[in-house]
Amino acid sequence: MKERYIIKNLLRFSAALLIGFLPVSVSGQDQVFFLDTLTRKFLNYCETYPREEIYVHTDREEYVAGEYIWFQIYLFDRQSDRLAPDGTIAYLEILNAENRPVVQKRISVEGGLGSGQAWLPDTLSSGRFMLRTYTNWMKNFMPSNCFMKDLSIYNAINTVNFMNRTMPMQQEEAPGTDSGMSEFAESGIGMSFGNQGKDILEINIDAGNSYRSDNNNLCYMFIETHGRIDYKNSIILIGETTRIQIPRSMLTPGVNQVTLFSSSGKPVDERLIYTEEPVTRHPAVRSTDGLMTRTMEEIEYEMKNDGQADSRIMTMSVSVAPETGNTFMDISDYMIFGSEFGVLPDTIQRSRLSDLSPGVIDRFLATAKSNWIDWDLILSGKHQALKYNPEHEYLSLSGHLVSRGTLEPDSGQYLFLSQPGKKAIFQYARTDREGYFNFSLPVNEMIRDIIIQPEEAERNDLIRMEPSFSDAFFETAAFRETLSGELSPSISRMCANYQVNAIYGNAEAEVQEVPLLTVTEPRTFYGKPDFELNMDDYVRLPVMEEVIFELLDGVQMRKKKSGYEVIISDPDFNLPYDKPPVLFVDGVVVHDPAVIAALDPGLVEKIDVIRARYVIGDYLFSGLVNFITYAGDYSCISLPVYAVRLPYRTAEQVMKFHSPDYSTPESRQSRIPDFRNTLYWNPSATPDNDGICAMRFWSSDLSSDYEIIMQGVTTDGKPVSFRKAMKVEKGSLK
Repeated sequence: MKERYIIKNLLRFSAALLIGFLPVSVSGQDQVFFLDTLTRKFLNYCETYPREEIYVHTDREEYVAGEYIWFQIYLFDRQSDRLAPDGTIAYLEILNAENRPVVQKRISVEGGLGSGQAWLPDTLSSGRFMLRTYTNWMKNFMPSNCFMKDLSIYNAINTVNFMNRTMPMQQEEAPGTDSGMSEFAESGIGMSFGNQGKDILEINIDAGNSYRSDNNNLCYMFIETHGRIDYKNSIILIGETTRIQIPRSMLTPGVNQVTLFSSSGKPVDERLIYTEEPVTRHPAVRSTDGLMTRTMEEIEYEMKNDGQADSRIMTMSVSVAPETGNTFMDISDYMIFGSEFGVLPDTIQRSRLSDLSPGVIDRFLATAKSNWIDWDLILSGKHQALKYNPEHEYLSLSGHLVSRGTLEPDSGQYLFLSQPGKKAIFQYARTDREGYFNFSLPVNEMIRDIIIQPEEAERNDLIRMEPSFSDAFFETAAFRETLSGELSPSISRMCANYQVNAIYGNAEAEVQEVPLLTVTEPRTFYGKPDFELNMDDYVRLPVMEEVIFELLDGVQMRKKKSGYEVIISDPDFNLPYDKPPVLFVDGVVVHDPAVIAALDPGLVEKIDVIRARYVIGDYLFSGLVNFITYAGDYSCISLPVYAVRLPYRTAEQVMKFHSPDYSTPESRQSRIPDFRNTLYWNPSATPDNDGICAMRFWSSDLSSDYEIIMQGVTTDGKPVSFRKAMKVEKGSLK
C-alpha cells in the first residue's frame, strides 16, 4: 500500500515536472473558439467606435491679450497611427478659468492637417486658459476625448490679478484605482511583471486555489495597443504563480493594454505597460550658431535613418519664439498616450519622455485606465447609436423641433434649409423621435445666409438650433492670484513688446492671398426649369396676380375667403395636382401664397417654373415656382416667426503670418521698432526633392534666447519632433 502511494506521488511529480518544461499556452477547441470570438468582437468594436486623436502645435504657450495665437492641427487615426485621410472639421476653443469659451473656431482639416489663427481679445483678463480641440465624432466621448493644453494669457495693462484654475482630475489622483489589487482579491487572479529585459516581457500570473479550481487551471491573455492586437493566447496555470515570457518585438510601441480573462470569458485583471519605440531615425539640423538682430536665419532639417526604409518628412510646423521654460510635450511623445488615458500629470505633460525616469511613466500607468476600450460593450456585442457622426467633407448643422406651447419634440416632420440667392439651394431634413434634425453644409470659408423653417407652418413649432461646439466640460474651480512683483522678466518683456508693436501698427497677420478652400459656383437644385420667365422681356404688369394669370402657362392663382392659393396642372394630363406646389422667393420657401400676391413685380427679375413632379431624396414636389428678385437676397420679404435666419461660416479663413524682410539696406536702417514675440511661424514646411525642409526668417530688434520648435509627420506616418535653442545678440545696423 505504501509502495503504491509512493509510486502514485512519483507519477504526479513527474507529470507536474513535465508540464513545467512545456509551454504554458495551450490550444483547444473551446480556447480557440473564445479567442476567435473575442478577436471578432474587439475588431468590430474598434471599427464601430474608431478613435481619433488630435495634437495642436501652437507658436507659444504664453501670450498677451490682443495677440494672435497661431496653430497647426494634426488629426490621427488611432489604430493606424497615421494622419486621418478624410477631410473633416476641427473645433478649437479657448476656455477661461470658469470654462467659458473666449474663442471658438471651426478649422478645415484635409488629410489630417489644418492650420489657422485666433485673435485673443484685448479685453481678456490675465489668467490660465485651456485650449481644447476635437472633431464632431469626438464630441460623442467628451470631455475626455479631446486635445487639451494650458495657455497663460496676460493683459498688458493689468497683470496684477491672474485668474487661475484647477486642472481636471488626473488619473493618478482618481479614487478607487490605487493598484488594481481589489480586482485580484475579488477574482482570485492577477498579474505582476517580473524582470524586464530589453527583448523579453515577463508576466507573472498569480492565481489562488479557488480560481484554479473553478476555471480548470485556465485563463486567457489578450494584449492590444491603440486598437491593434499584439498577442492572444490561452494559458494553463501551474501552481499559484505561472510565469510567461513574450518577445518585446510582438508588442506595438506605445501603451500596451494587457488583459486577463477567466475561462468563462470575463475580464479579471488588467495592466498598462509602456513599450518604447527603437530609435532608428535621427534629425539632421543645420542652422546658424550666433545670430545678430535684423539678420537672416536659415534652418535645414532632414531625417536620417539607421539602415531602415527611407522615411522622409512629409510636413512640419515650425515656430521660433522666446524661451520661457513653459513647454508642452512634443507630438511624438503626446501620441504615445493621446487622450485615451485621461489628463496626463504635469510631470509628463511638461517633459520629454526620454528625460523621465522609468518609474514616472510606470506610476502613471499603474492607476490609468483606457476611456476607449470598454470590455463590457465589446463582449456584449451591442453597439449603441451615437449622436454625432463624422463630418467628412460636410459640416453638420443640427437642432430640435418642438411644439411652441408644450415644448415637446415634434417627430416625423420635415424642415427646409434654404440659402437666399439667385441660385436656389435647398435641403430638407426630417425629425426623429426626439425632434432632432440634421443638415449637411459643404465646407468652405464663405459666410452663408441660411434660413431654416418647418414644412407645416400651421403646427406652431419652434426651432432650437444646437450649438456646434461641445457643452461637456471637466469640473474646474477658478481662483484669483496676485502676481504683483512676481512676473518673470520674459513675461514683462512680452507685454512691453506687444504694446510697442500696437503703437507702431506692426500687424502680425494678413489675409491669405489665395483661399485654402475652393468655393464652387452653386447650381440651382432643380436644374433647368420647364419654363423661365424673364420679366424684362414683357410689359410690366402692376400686380403679381396678373403676372401669373397672363404670363405663367399652367400656373393659376386664385383668391379665396381665407387668402390665396396657387395651383399647377400636371403637364401630361392637364389636371391640377392634389397638393399645392412649393413656392419660393430667391430660393426660400414661402408657405403663404398671399406673400407672393403682395410681391411687387418691379422687384422681380425672373420666374422659374417646374410643372412636373420633382423628387429630391424621398421628398416630392408637386411642381414649384421660384420668384427671383433683382437683389436675390430675400430682403423684400419679412421673415416669418417660425423660421430661423443666421449667418454661418463652416470653416475659418486662414491668414498668413507676417514676418518682416530686412534684405535691403533701407529696411535694415528703418527706425520702426520690430518687437515681435513670435519671430517665425510656418504651419506647413514641406521638403524639397532631397527630403530637406529649408526655412528662412529674419530676427527682430530683440536680443534674447529663442527656441526653435518643429513638430511634424514623416511619409510613413510617424510623428517627429525637434527643439533647438537659438540666441540673438544685439548687432549694429548695416
